[in-house]
Amino acid sequence: MRRQKRDLIETRTKLAKRVRYGQKMQDTNRSPKILANGLKRHAQVSAAKLRDTQTDRLEKASKRLADAEEALRDDAEIRVRLPATAVPAGRTVLTLSALEVRYGARAELIVRGPERIALTGRNGAGKTTLLRTITGEIAPVYGEVRLAVPVRYLPQRLDILDPGLTVVQNVARAAPAATVNQIRAQLARFLFRGPRADQLASTLSGGELFRAALATLLLAQPAPQLLLLDEPTNSLDMASVGQLSGALRSYQGALIVASHDVPFLRGLGITRWLRLDGELTDIDPL
Repeated sequence: MRRQKRDLIETRTKLAKRVRYGQKMQDTNRSPKILANGLKRHAQVSAAKLRDTQTDRLEKASKRLADAEEALRDDAEIRVRLPATAVPAGRTVLTLSALEVRYGARAELIVRGPERIALTGRNGAGKTTLLRTITGEIAPVYGEVRLAVPVRYLPQRLDILDPGLTVVQNVARAAPAATVNQIRAQLARFLFRGPRADQLASTLSGGELFRAALATLLLAQPAPQLLLLDEPTNSLDMASVGQLSGALRSYQGALIVASHDVPFLRGLGITRWLRLDGELTDIDPL
């Protein structure tokens, strides 16, 4: 838009110079009158064409700008209802009994109801290992993990999608009982509308990949009533962080988020703060 405005100004400046030059030639009788009039008419026609071209380009740029602004307004927030993720208050969701995971970290924990837990600790303390042990990806060294509800895990790498499948197909794998129309309707709330939902996962941008992974988790069947997130804001731009926060505000299940991003954690309405440093302990809010 700025470039087209600048080009239009430059065009007007050039045309004004041509007009002044033609008038000067005519005033000083340096060219025959019939030739001067012909040059003047030619200049007027050329000027009109050039001005129309630049004006048309400016109008098109203005429309593209308006369309982009409208798209941003439409895509500003993930809007999704997730009633199936709800967990009654007081219901036991997760129990870790005398748990020891790889690299020596130990944990005793009971999660009840829709608790929102922040899992903090230095890098290398074992937060990722603990989350993967809860999901069953890694066997515990000692102790027991008891899950009472469906669980889903979003790793840092966002590698839960099949790159050879479209966004719709990836969600369909996680929700086999849902129809394609139902999946598309839900994906629209994750900002995948129309042909965007038919993109291959391998072609998605960073923000799109994040939204597709989040949709695959939250729309899975059975609905996850415990969600584990591992450093979810790493490598996300501000818009994607805002979208994640909006989606998690709609989530009604229990939540455990491993993160160093304190402002993000506070925005989620964390109800319990834990720190892993050899052992898992409750701490005061940061």
